[in-house]
Amino acid sequence: MNSLILATLAAAGNVLGALVVVRQLRGGLRFIEGLIAFGAGFMLAVVLVGVLPEVFHNGAVLPGVFVFAGYFGVHVSQHVFTQHFHYGVETHRVEARAGFSALVGLSIHSLFDGVAIAAGMLVSPNLGVLLFLAVFLHKLPEGVTIASLVMAGGQGARRAVGAASVLGLATVLGVLLTERAAPLAAQGLALAAGVTLYVAASDLVPEFQAKRGWKTALPFFGGAAAFFVTHMLLERWVG
Repeated sequence: MNSLILATLAAAGNVLGALVVVRQLRGGLRFIEGLIAFGAGFMLAVVLVGVLPEVFHNGAVLPGVFVFAGYFGVHVSQHVFTQHFHYGVETHRVEARAGFSALVGLSIHSLFDGVAIAAGMLVSPNLGVLLFLAVFLHKLPEGVTIASLVMAGGQGARRAVGAASVLGLATVLGVLLTERAAPLAAQGLALAAGVTLYVAASDLVPEFQAKRGWKTALPFFGGAAAFFVTHMLLERWVG
C-alpha cells in the first residue's frame, strides 16, 4: 500500500478525534481515552519487536544515536517549547498561547509520524502497515488533545478542527520528505523508533499507569497481543 495513502488515513484520525471533542460525543471520548492503554501496548510492541531489530540488524552504533535523537527531540518539543501538554481532554482553562505552543510541539512529532510510516514501507510493506497502525492509534487521542486545548484557550470549534488538520498535514509532509530526502530515508526508521518509543512510554503510559487493577492492564497487554496477531496475519497474507 502507498505510504501517502496510509499517512492520509492516519491524518484523518487527528480530525476524527477533534470532531469528537467539538461535538461533545461522550461515548466517543470514553472510547478514545480507553484506546490510550491499548495504543501504548501496540506501539511498544511495534518498536521493541518490529522496528529496533531492523535498526540494529548490522550491529552498528550510529542508529542508536538516531533512536536517542528521536526520543530526546520529542521530549524537547513537548516539554520545553510547549507550555502545557498531556494526552486526553483538557478540563481546565488555559491561555490561548498554550494551544498554539502545543500545536507547534505536536506538529514536529506528527512530522515524524509520517517519517515512521514512509521509512517502515521502505523496509517492508508489513512493517509500514504496522507502523501506520501504531501511528493511527495515537492520532485519535492526539486530535482530542489539541482540540480540547484550543477550545480551553477560548477558541472556537472551527479553529480546534483546523489545529487537528495541521497535525494531519504534518504527517503527510513527513512522508513526502522521507521519500525525497536521502538522509531521512536512511535514518528515518531509527528516528521514528525513538519518537514512537517516547510517545508510547513517556506520553501514553503515564496517562493510565497510576490506575490499579485490570481495567487498564487488560487493554495495555491487549494492544501488545494485537501487534503479534496483526504481524502474524500480515506474514500470512502479504508474505
